[in-house]
Amino acid sequence: MLKIGIILGSTREGRVSPAVAKWVKGFTEGNTEAEFEIVDIKDYNFEEFNNVPPAMLQKQFENENTTKWSQKIDALDGFIFVTPEYNKNISPSLKNAIDHLGTEWSNKVAGSVSYGSTLGVAATFALRQTLSNLGVAIVPAFGALSIFTDFENMTEFKPGEHHNDSINRMIDNVVLWAKAMKTIRQ
Repeated sequence: MLKIGIILGSTREGRVSPAVAKWVKGFTEGNTEAEFEIVDIKDYNFEEFNNVPPAMLQKQFENENTTKWSQKIDALDGFIFVTPEYNKNISPSLKNAIDHLGTEWSNKVAGSVSYGSTLGVAATFALRQTLSNLGVAIVPAFGALSIFTDFENMTEFKPGEHHNDSINRMIDNVVLWAKAMKTIRQ
């Protein structure tokens, strides 16, 4: 059975990513090819990435939380990132979490669901570039939510049904590609 992590890309107080991730996970109910779990980067309490030389090259970490993060990402076959858009990019906390690792990401697949004032599209493109540099295959379909129309008062998540097709397509692609990428890793 494939294992797919739905990764929360925000750690700030008042974040809406948990509600978006729960919504995305709802689309996976009944999927018989993969198990989906929500993975919260906030649980790993990352310090700012500044190891010299980068620990990811040695896969030896001084911080126990980073070791747990490494083990979690290693155990997953694919990812769905739920990311806000900050200044036309992903959040600094998500970038920091990604940068703590290296080979754990390689030859896996990712999809994304972004949100922001411009649907978070720039965050999705920035995430794609970052992940592709780590050897992650990025599925073409993605979710893009408006902080103005898919959230009441920009805080209470109320997505429109018009997103359902793109979310289902993205999940289907992640599962299909994760199956193929697993054969490469074996």
